[in-house]
Amino acid sequence: MRPLEGVRVVDFTTLLPGPMATLLLAEAGAEVIKVERPGRGEEMRHYAPMWGQDSVNFALLNRGKKSVVVDLKDPDGRARVEPLIARCDVLIEQFRPGVMDRLGLGYDAVAKLNPSIVYCSISGYGQTGPKRDAAAHDLNYIGDAGLLSLSMGTLDAPVIPPVLIADIAGGAYPAVINILLALRERDATGQGRRLDVAMTDNLFPLMYSALGERQVRGICPAGGKALTTGGSPRYRLYRTADDRMVAAAPIEQKFWEMFCDIIMLDSNLRNDALAPAATLAAVSRIIRSRPAAYWSEAFAGKDCCCTIVATLEEALADPHFRARGLFAHALVNEQGERQPALPVPIDPAFRAPPGEPESGPALGAHNGEISAKSAG
Repeated sequence: MRPLEGVRVVDFTTLLPGPMATLLLAEAGAEVIKVERPGRGEEMRHYAPMWGQDSVNFALLNRGKKSVVVDLKDPDGRARVEPLIARCDVLIEQFRPGVMDRLGLGYDAVAKLNPSIVYCSISGYGQTGPKRDAAAHDLNYIGDAGLLSLSMGTLDAPVIPPVLIADIAGGAYPAVINILLALRERDATGQGRRLDVAMTDNLFPLMYSALGERQVRGICPAGGKALTTGGSPRYRLYRTADDRMVAAAPIEQKFWEMFCDIIMLDSNLRNDALAPAATLAAVSRIIRSRPAAYWSEAFAGKDCCCTIVATLEEALADPHFRARGLFAHALVNEQGERQPALPVPIDPAFRAPPGEPESGPALGAHNGEISAKSAG
């Protein structure tokens, strides 16, 4: 039995933060019922690339969920969803602050129907504060929190992070953590709770080192100048002769000494605290002189914390990830096409074992089933 079996989640979210959160809950056994608008359903269904009738992104994020279609702007639609809410354990929504209140489904109204409900709101800036109504996306959130300034390339070549940090690390994961905490609290008290998950707020723990440096030294680390953002020869990306990259992270002295021995760095440059720029330039020249295959073999089996940056294709074929079963669960679309399901950070003991592939729900596929359950 999975830990969340018997837990019913009503999901009013779209795109990434909420759907990722409810995917984790579903993988742990919760019944997740996705409430979608009539006609097109949620936005992510239509994002390229398509995989059958829906976006592959939608399929990956909504595996194993159920879909009902409800027009929340219609009083009859709201009346249809109220019995479902009255019988659920968790409600999760991702509208701008105030929207659920205007729809008649704000926390106060819902708590009257179901006092034990855990009501989780995910938003960019939270339910209160001067920015609560501002329109923004991930890039704005990490920019406003100061996270982007710590490592965003140069003015001539700015770098956008390769993942949506605020949506996942600031939204989806904190939502799951707090929902589980609230369910645990409800077990003890019988009472539900309102949760305010603000994606921008939740970025600050990711910057613990920069915050500590500011507190002690009185200054924030400049972009790309901190230990783990490229400010040290011991934590850098170095270009190889065949235009691959070495990810070098020999921070601790024992790893640094091993790294210096492998690349045969001049002894006068090994104390990188004396002339870090000179050490960096020398290491760069040495790594640039050989292809990635040479360095891969040189680093193999050595405690130096150095690897060749893998492409996504190489990572997917890595025997290590295969051996750990990351891609054992399957996803299927309405045409019978299969692909690996999205790996999720849930211990295999808490998930169903790999078996028949699951799919993302067709729009409104569970209207009849859910109506019958809600009326029962």
